[in-house]
Amino acid sequence: MLNIGMISKWHVHAKDYAREITQNPNAQITAVWDEDPARGTEWAAELGVPFYADYAEFLASDIHAVCCDSPTTMHRDVLVPAAQAGKHIFTEKLLACTNEDAEAIAQAIRDAGVTFTISLPVKGSPAFQYIKGLIDGGKLGKVTGARFRRSHNGVSGNWLPERWFNVHESGGGAMMDLGAHPVYVITDLLGEPTRVAAMMTNLYDTSSDENAIVLGEFAGGALATMETAFVTNGVPDLLEVYGTEGSVFLRWNEVVQNLGDGPEEVDEDNMPARYIPMDKFVDACLAGVKEVPGLALHDALVMTRIMAKAYESA
Repeated sequence: MLNIGMISKWHVHAKDYAREITQNPNAQITAVWDEDPARGTEWAAELGVPFYADYAEFLASDIHAVCCDSPTTMHRDVLVPAAQAGKHIFTEKLLACTNEDAEAIAQAIRDAGVTFTISLPVKGSPAFQYIKGLIDGGKLGKVTGARFRRSHNGVSGNWLPERWFNVHESGGGAMMDLGAHPVYVITDLLGEPTRVAAMMTNLYDTSSDENAIVLGEFAGGALATMETAFVTNGVPDLLEVYGTEGSVFLRWNEVVQNLGDGPEEVDEDNMPARYIPMDKFVDACLAGVKEVPGLALHDALVMTRIMAKAYESA
């Protein structure tokens, strides 16, 4: 049984990860720490586990691993000590807001030899795995372009929490948060871009970007856009990949491919099974495996590098 300590309830997905842990028969939550003691005490009571106001005492408890949902700007402060204490690490994206912090975290993890997993959930979807298989299998020929968009109306619909707009905690706006999904999806398909350009705007005058598009140039000449926003309504996940021999399109969960014989809808029964990053993490920890392919330190570091370039460009 893997004992997991929850680091903060700051992130909006913290409750989702707690649910995934409790639903996994090989894992359990045994401790909570939070930079906000009142919030942490309340959450620990809900989970039926002890709350630790002192982070060192939290790390010294009976936990084998941590699940990090702290403010993104705090990741270095909490993850480096966790690694040094020998705790396996599951973290929400991004790994860090700066390359310096990301590299420091990565080095601590390598030095400690602990298991690391970053939560990149789109990679576990049947549709994404199917599309990646087409590309890796050469079914599209030479890939020349791609696009991925994930957006919602968190600002225009006024439902995101106020803390989301404190850049001293979040490190950025829509691109730093929701835009991480387009970044890791496109880079998993095309590799790390050789050049990045970005435009970001504020329609509602919050403290950071609310609407963003990042353009990447990739080895071989492929171009891709990574798009996100907190100011759109009713927009599905949109993934398009274009190649010299065919193209493929994702809308909601529907995949349509054109491999030269006209458009064809792909039945989900013909796609790989869905996987959940948290389950992959638990399995890796218990098996003594250091990283999960696609959810590894390399993937986390690439995301931070691209995000830093995007904000510099914007």
